[in-house]
Amino acid sequence: MTEERPGTGAEVDNVLSALADPTRRKLLDLLAARGEVTATTLAEDLPVSRQAVVKHLTVLDAAGLVSGNRVGREVRYTVRPAALDATARWMATLAADWDRRLAAVKRLAETAERAPDR
Repeated sequence: MTEERPGTGAEVDNVLSALADPTRRKLLDLLAARGEVTATTLAEDLPVSRQAVVKHLTVLDAAGLVSGNRVGREVRYTVRPAALDATARWMATLAADWDRRLAAVKRLAETAERAPDR
């Protein structure tokens, strides 16, 4: 049986899946740099249509990475960092686990190296 780490559920899965696409990562970068922006404005900086941008934003929204706020006829999108923070914490925990394992392997190798030949 494996121990379940905090943050390894569907939220992290959704974030990693959403970030697997380079266009969505670019959208997240643009939103982080600009603040509240419409899909039309975002599409001006990407080689895809406004409709494609909206589809990508829908995936990012479902993953909890962005949110849309209707202002009149426009929908303005902003970054929601909480889901990304949870994913970063999960990754940091995973990295720390690997660091501990590698340190243990190093200690074993150094102990074996110092041991006299039989």
